[in-house]
Amino acid sequence: MGVLGAVTRARGHRHPYLNIFKHFRVEEWKRSAREGDVAALKDTRLKGTVYRIRSSTPASSYLQLPRTGTQTLGLVGRYLYLLFRPMPHKHFVVHLDVTTKENQVVRISFSTLFKEFKSTATWLQFPFICGAAKSSPSRRLVGAAPGDVRWTCLVLDLHSILSLYLNRRYSHLKSIRLCSNLLVKNLCTSDLVFDPAVRYGAQQAGLACHGVAPMPRDMAFPVPEGQKWHDLYDYIRYGCSWPCSDPWRLHDLPVPGGRQDGERCLRNDGSRQTWGSSGDILVTPTPDLHPALSVVCLFQRLLPDPILKLRMIIGFGGCSTKWALWTRNNAAVVYPCHAVIVALQIQTGEQRFFLGHTDKVSALAFNGSSTLLASAQAGPLSVLRLWDFPTGSCLSVFKTHIHSLLSLSFSYSGAILCGVGKDGHGKTMVVVWNTAQVTRGGEVAVLAKAHTDVDIQALKIAFFDDTRMVSCGRDNVRLWRVRDGELRSCPIKLGEYHSLEFTDLAFAEGHTAEREPQDRALFVCSKSGHVLEVDYKNVCMRSARRLLPARPDGLYQVLLVLGFSGPGIAINSISISSTFCATGSEDGYLRLWPLDFSAVVLEAEHEAPVSSVCISPDSCKVLCTTAAGNVGYLAIQSRDYNTLMRSHEDSILAFSVEGTWKRMATVSQDSTIRVWDLVSMQQLYDFTAAEEMPCAVAFHPAQQILACGFDSGMVRTFSLAASDLLVEHKQHRTVITGLTFSPDGNFMFSSCLQGTLALYSCMAQKSRVLRVLGNVVARDTGSIPDALVVSGDSRLLAFVGPSQYVVTVMEACSLDELLRVDISILDLNGTAMDSAVRVCFAPVPRGELLVSTSSNKILVLDAKTGRLVREVSPVHKLSCSSLALSKDGRYLLTAGDRVIKVWDYQMCSLSQVYIGHSEPVRQVAFTPDQRHVISIGDAIFLWDFLALPVERSPADTCVLACTLFLKRVLNVPDWATLLELILSQCVFFLQSFLLPPAGSEVLKLKAVIGYNGNGRGNMVYDLSNHWLGHAEEISTLAVSHDGQVLASASGQTNGDSHCQICIWNVQDGVCTANLFHHETQVQAMAFSRDDRFLITLGDDQTIALWNTYTYELVLSTCISEPVHDVAFSPLSHRELACVGKGAVMFWLLEEQGADVKLKVHRASAPNMLGPVELTSLCYDADTLLYSGTNSGQICVWDTETNCCLMTWEADEGEIGVLVCRRNRLVSGSNTKRIRLWAVAAVQELKLKGLDTRSSSVLLENEITLDGTIVSAAFDDSLEMGIVGTTAGTLWYINWTESMSIRLISGHKNKVTEVCFSPDETHCATCGEDGSVRIWSLGSMELVVQFQVAQSTHVAAGYSDGTIRVFSVSRTEMELKMHPHAAALTAVAYSTDGEMILSGGKDGLVAVSSLRTGMTIRVLTDHKGSPITVLQCTRKQYHDFGVEGGELWLATSSDRRVSVWASDWLKDKCELLDWLSFPAPAGPEVSGLISLPPSLAAFCPWEHGTLVYVGFGMQKEALFYSLRKKQVVEKISLPYFATSLSLSPAARFIAVGFGERLLRLLRCPASEAQDYTGHDDTVHFCRFAPSGRRLVTASHSAVLLWELRGG
Repeated sequence: MGVLGAVTRARGHRHPYLNIFKHFRVEEWKRSAREGDVAALKDTRLKGTVYRIRSSTPASSYLQLPRTGTQTLGLVGRYLYLLFRPMPHKHFVVHLDVTTKENQVVRISFSTLFKEFKSTATWLQFPFICGAAKSSPSRRLVGAAPGDVRWTCLVLDLHSILSLYLNRRYSHLKSIRLCSNLLVKNLCTSDLVFDPAVRYGAQQAGLACHGVAPMPRDMAFPVPEGQKWHDLYDYIRYGCSWPCSDPWRLHDLPVPGGRQDGERCLRNDGSRQTWGSSGDILVTPTPDLHPALSVVCLFQRLLPDPILKLRMIIGFGGCSTKWALWTRNNAAVVYPCHAVIVALQIQTGEQRFFLGHTDKVSALAFNGSSTLLASAQAGPLSVLRLWDFPTGSCLSVFKTHIHSLLSLSFSYSGAILCGVGKDGHGKTMVVVWNTAQVTRGGEVAVLAKAHTDVDIQALKIAFFDDTRMVSCGRDNVRLWRVRDGELRSCPIKLGEYHSLEFTDLAFAEGHTAEREPQDRALFVCSKSGHVLEVDYKNVCMRSARRLLPARPDGLYQVLLVLGFSGPGIAINSISISSTFCATGSEDGYLRLWPLDFSAVVLEAEHEAPVSSVCISPDSCKVLCTTAAGNVGYLAIQSRDYNTLMRSHEDSILAFSVEGTWKRMATVSQDSTIRVWDLVSMQQLYDFTAAEEMPCAVAFHPAQQILACGFDSGMVRTFSLAASDLLVEHKQHRTVITGLTFSPDGNFMFSSCLQGTLALYSCMAQKSRVLRVLGNVVARDTGSIPDALVVSGDSRLLAFVGPSQYVVTVMEACSLDELLRVDISILDLNGTAMDSAVRVCFAPVPRGELLVSTSSNKILVLDAKTGRLVREVSPVHKLSCSSLALSKDGRYLLTAGDRVIKVWDYQMCSLSQVYIGHSEPVRQVAFTPDQRHVISIGDAIFLWDFLALPVERSPADTCVLACTLFLKRVLNVPDWATLLELILSQCVFFLQSFLLPPAGSEVLKLKAVIGYNGNGRGNMVYDLSNHWLGHAEEISTLAVSHDGQVLASASGQTNGDSHCQICIWNVQDGVCTANLFHHETQVQAMAFSRDDRFLITLGDDQTIALWNTYTYELVLSTCISEPVHDVAFSPLSHRELACVGKGAVMFWLLEEQGADVKLKVHRASAPNMLGPVELTSLCYDADTLLYSGTNSGQICVWDTETNCCLMTWEADEGEIGVLVCRRNRLVSGSNTKRIRLWAVAAVQELKLKGLDTRSSSVLLENEITLDGTIVSAAFDDSLEMGIVGTTAGTLWYINWTESMSIRLISGHKNKVTEVCFSPDETHCATCGEDGSVRIWSLGSMELVVQFQVAQSTHVAAGYSDGTIRVFSVSRTEMELKMHPHAAALTAVAYSTDGEMILSGGKDGLVAVSSLRTGMTIRVLTDHKGSPITVLQCTRKQYHDFGVEGGELWLATSSDRRVSVWASDWLKDKCELLDWLSFPAPAGPEVSGLISLPPSLAAFCPWEHGTLVYVGFGMQKEALFYSLRKKQVVEKISLPYFATSLSLSPAARFIAVGFGERLLRLLRCPASEAQDYTGHDDTVHFCRFAPSGRRLVTASHSAVLLWELRGG
């Protein structure tokens, strides 16, 4: 038996390990082979025999197991242990041949000769980096082994290595070859993890549970007494994972960061522990852990694994569009899409994929039960795959020896498979395989094969006999049969139809064997429209019919052919059921016929020829495919046609994704532009260019505008909303190679093959050309989707050019060159010049530019300096065709050849590879939400991206959605335009908030009612998020010109000596910097025109200039007089101006290298104005500056001469706001007026040199609002905008219609009460400003102004002692009562809604009837102390021993609570209990400025219990039982409470404090949750009746919270 016997024993003795040298008796050289200088030596140190293998070249001497290459070791152990020592100053090589479950042999080699990791489908090469001894000065040596190299135990996890690098399943070890120069002690295999540092004994039992065992004695290195194993030897484990599931072993190990050079190697550097991974070997000593842990190897990989999951493919066909099959259950269809087979569920649209083919799938076939699927691959050597369809696993892969396999047919049982194709000489070949054993692990065998000269277009196995087949083609229909291993055929006599071109065939009956074969009807169709019925038994034709064009009456002619000649309708496919026949023809029609073809029963028209038809097994649906790449089916009973898939007919060149409307646009070589819905992946639009081919496409980031570049050089923009062409640009003369928008949507860029670069302004809907540069982009690079890239902040534009060796970075808004990097000189060791292929910007904070090169590298450059930060190599086998970085900067996508790779951007040695495309991948990108990845080439692949993005703040936006009611109230014909011009969502920084605790927050902030009118310039729009970060009130805001950065300033917080300025990234809402400089409040900020600088202005008369790249303070200067406003010039980033006491200061910013200086020119206001303060300013688009004064004048300044040109009386009060656009000026003042001025004549008179007078300025319009104007933001034409006032109101202004609409109207002063309507659709608020306001809880809109609510009433108490009842439906007062002489402090409805209870400042409680308006009872028990709380609840009539169905309480500020039972209909009101709570002598005892309120409420979940908080001996909440007449529970509080509310639905208590804190308590007492974010004392809180909402109030702001859990 020889080796075969050894193999059998090896399989049986692999537990716990197999000593290979001993088992195969290497010393006898019978089962092993040696070549060259191989000798057995006695090693005194190791006390045993070692084998020395040496020679001048590694390949000339070796030791090999087994003896010959035709034999196999058959060792199935997972781990291979090699005990060896490289010879000093020499190289060595080790080859391992392993066999996979797919019966493929893969060679794994490692050597000191290898300089880098390389891999193919059958060979993995790992560099081995030897290390010196610990005491050696050289710790890491590349190349030959050092002189003091140590003995090493190398452990290879063969299972993991194959899985990671080749996605293969390990079967067994086939052979081993140890090549010189090295000493080898032994080899062994095992499924156990052996620890050489652990000896037999007490430790063994403790490690057994962890899967770690001590090294067997005959495999162990000797360790002298008193020494440690790791001090003498090295231990390397590669591809090994910790075998136990205890998490502490992985998480507690101090794992350092990995190498950044991207190598995959085996390394030994003399440390105690060497770790192996997919990309790195990490060295980590662990002296404090158990010795066993110090040698555990972590298998590093990119997580999650897999990180991509194929979700959907848009595409069909590739090689042919005629293959689409029904599954047996009629629920799914199966079709090829290039190299992938797709199973599509027709009801849900879910797709399942069969991956494995490396070229286009040319044919498919099912067995009768749809359990076995056969697929053929096109190409010179066709490959056949057999799949277990239910599980999706591949059962067998084998070569067909046919160059192009065109057709497949399975027998009904699945035992026989037949295929037709061409051999190497172009001759038709038919092969029949036996597949009966494949489902049981058997092989596929060839039963018979034959060559034939006839043409075959279709071949099918007869369902009644696996050995019989029928084929058809040009000029023939043939019957085939397999007998005695031979395949024979005979032709059917066709008579006069012998010259027809036959296209398809079908049997008439279902899959039963009830009748004899000769009774079977066989139908064959042809290109000429003939349908022949064949007599199978007599091998002749029975009848012929022909489909002719329609008659004038619209009916088709189907004739029994009797010598008729003329053009017919070509039939491409035919399918037969037991009752009807389906045909698909060249004219695009799917037609259903009875079996006698007497008339068309049903038809469906398509835009392209029908390629195939297939009747479902239940005969209820007909599947249809077209030459245009569409798949659909006709439901016969409902007569509905359902399109399952639309696809491009040719390769896809480029795509663009838009995030707002979730759409994707693609362009293809089929000359179409298609727009898809990203959610459903259904096609929305299809544009066809008749004589041009689109080659580039880009979505506008904010508008429904699509730009497309064509091979003619034309760039066109389309409005998707109007489905109309907007504008054509003819700046290019040849193929467009690059097309993109800036992220802020202000600019568009295009480039062409001749190197021309064009810049367009997109401020208006119709873009216009700003600048065109020639010969700046690399020529003749071909059409590439991402040739032009713009940085995330829209500042920088990068591209390859002017040559292929150079990358250029320009200022995006001007195309001024900033940086040029020569790629060819960065590789100092390269022998060939490297050229740039693709570029990509990293997210803005990183400031990096990625460049892929022709040498398969990615260079990471500093985008400002061009310095090489790092490089990744190799990336792909061929050059990288596309690269994209995730928004969070964590993951990199690359595409090369036909694969996609996902990289960890921080550690680019970790990556995952994904296949599926059969053609080169042209472009790959993340979707805007980073949840998906899209790749294009042969088809559109949508992948799920399984790595979660960096978590954002869980707090919802506090924005009031004014767009909803703007759309409803305003009659705007083009809402999309209004949305673009005014606000995509108004973002009002109403107050400052902090995040609730991370983790299990119960409360979630939903909305805020109010606008902070105390600040200035604190309202912006055209953003889409709201963020929390300030602890104090925000005073002012500034937005960068590209809309990517927002600066917000607030006052000093407790303990801080400086005010806070937050810098926000608008795209992800992250605070990127906190600036501290000003000691007093910041009152104005502005960004420079190029967004390079930020200027901030403080009340402390300091001006600070910040660098926006680093947010470092560039300079700060103190001005001798107050300054009120500041602005940069729109023409230059070097010029700015500020206004103050009687003057304008014009500043000039001078840069000398890194030094920045400010020069100032002070221009005094005209003497005619007298002693004035200049309070506001703004630039126009040219050289004019407008400034407002505190006495109502506006001055116009010439910024070229710094002189005042003119002044005019613009208002009667201080002008605090100025906005200028397009020869129009808006002014806002403390007279509550906002005015619109026409100032076009000022510019004209200045240009003509004429004197300007105040009469040159015209007042166009004026609107009076409700308070001093403090902020304003308008569109580019000043026709509409948003204005904020000190009354806490935001107004929508439309000058065209002279209209002002109140958007946000918070209370101006303190909110005193909030209550909910019973159905919780509305809430009412009242405040010290004397107003009562009704809000819709769904939209937080002010109902009384914008919509009509249901019939409901609101009662409000006033300071004059009156109660007023309002009807919400009629927005008017219905009843006024005057029960008090003092101001009211509390009011409540009785439980039946018939009475109103009111409490006054004098301590009196009045009960008034809503029916009569009369006061029926006045209670004086609390007289002298203001009433703080009134609350009513229901009770059982005789409960507590008193009559009445209502229980109510009154609380006064003297810490007294009275509890009453009442029956108002019987005029009964009886005191049930009187509570008085003790307290210290006065608030000064506790260090309080004033007493906190006394508050009480009934406990909803404990009937007969009330909760009290207030000033007392302790800071606590008391639970008092009315039944037990005592306090039954106490809950400690951090401060004295200022507000209290109990949830009626769950056991929650909300408590507010003067320290701006809200606490949520769960009863019985458990861990509390604190929520900060209020800007003042939380003086009010109340749960909604359902308990799902909570309202809190601090001064004038009302916050609405939702309860998410509990």
